[in-house]
Amino acid sequence: MDWKIEVRSVGPLQMNAVLISGKGPEGAEAVLIDPGAEVETLLNLVRESEARLVGLLATHGHFDHVGAATGIQQVHDLPLRCHPDDLELIQSMPHIQEAYGFEPGEVPVCSADLADGTVIPCAGEKILVQHIPGHSTGQVMFLLPGKAIVGDCLFAGSVGRTDLPGGDFPTLEKSIRERIYTLPDETVIICGHGPSTTVGREKASNPFVQG
Repeated sequence: MDWKIEVRSVGPLQMNAVLISGKGPEGAEAVLIDPGAEVETLLNLVRESEARLVGLLATHGHFDHVGAATGIQQVHDLPLRCHPDDLELIQSMPHIQEAYGFEPGEVPVCSADLADGTVIPCAGEKILVQHIPGHSTGQVMFLLPGKAIVGDCLFAGSVGRTDLPGGDFPTLEKSIRERIYTLPDETVIICGHGPSTTVGREKASNPFVQG
């Protein structure tokens, strides 16, 4: 099956929300990854896909990646699924937003069940969850054929910051080397901010973690 993948940069931090959709045995289904901001933009993205939203997922718990989840939940009765290690981070979201000068939002209903190796069904296919800590303790990536949605672990020509609570550069480097750089070179990396890249390009030229 050919997945349809749509990326929208939302919010003041221009975070990349990702909608994955496809047609399976039970019709068109979709999952929304990182509902960070601009609720109506994301709801319209789902409507335009003409797919039933079956999953609301977070690569990690920073507020710019989960801030619109409660608004999505007012229309789609789905928990925000995250890694257990980032649940506390999400629950602290209003206080963190205030500390950074943003309007505090409402904590979404969460299901902290995205452990390493979790398989997410969508449209008759499977999306694999892999734990890639370092930017946050509960950072995960989502794998489907030829694509890796990596949140803020790795960027085009850069890496995620490690100076926030839960960040650790040696852990981040290990995640990149052992989990991302071991994927086929042609794998497209959809990053949490900025343009997409490929595994081969980052292995060859990323100045922070070289292949």
